[in-house]
Amino acid sequence: MKVKSILSEGKQIQLATELVRLGARLQVLEVSTTLSRERLVKLYKEVKGVSPPKGMLPYSEDWFTGWQPNMHSSLFINIYNYITQYTNVRDIDAIIKSYQLYLEHIEVNHLQCILSFTRAWTLVRFVESKVLSVTSCVKCTGNFLVHSLDIQSNHVCGLCHVPSRAGKTKRAAAQKAKEAQEVEIREACAV
Repeated sequence: MKVKSILSEGKQIQLATELVRLGARLQVLEVSTTLSRERLVKLYKEVKGVSPPKGMLPYSEDWFTGWQPNMHSSLFINIYNYITQYTNVRDIDAIIKSYQLYLEHIEVNHLQCILSFTRAWTLVRFVESKVLSVTSCVKCTGNFLVHSLDIQSNHVCGLCHVPSRAGKTKRAAAQKAKEAQEVEIREACAV
């Protein structure tokens, strides 16, 4: 018969609750805690008020190398690397702390959150398994994510060499139109 510690189970529930609040998918909870799937589903429903989403986790290292996702992913992985290098925080706790700092940075700078917790967790796994790696930009010396098999000797990041279509999404166009309309209204009111 397996003996369960109430304290360790409480810590696992607390960890799972934190992961759910950060947006982790059920598969991440299963890997990161020792709780049964049934308990995790119940906990997810209790915390979020809805059943956990079904389906596979996003699995494509290419997503992390697109222009905007790369900027956010690189920010996150640099935070993660700093935390693991200079503190005693490891494993899922390091991912949680790094993601919380990422979210704070996004909020303070009024940016759109591109990187979900599940993608951040997947990113760490990709870096640890050497599918993706971090390399320095030759212009700004910042550290950015790249495919591990790419030639990295003369890497120029997406901030130093912005793609021609960067930021030209429907949302950006709508925001620009809204700002132009607000300017017109202000000018009309000033007359």
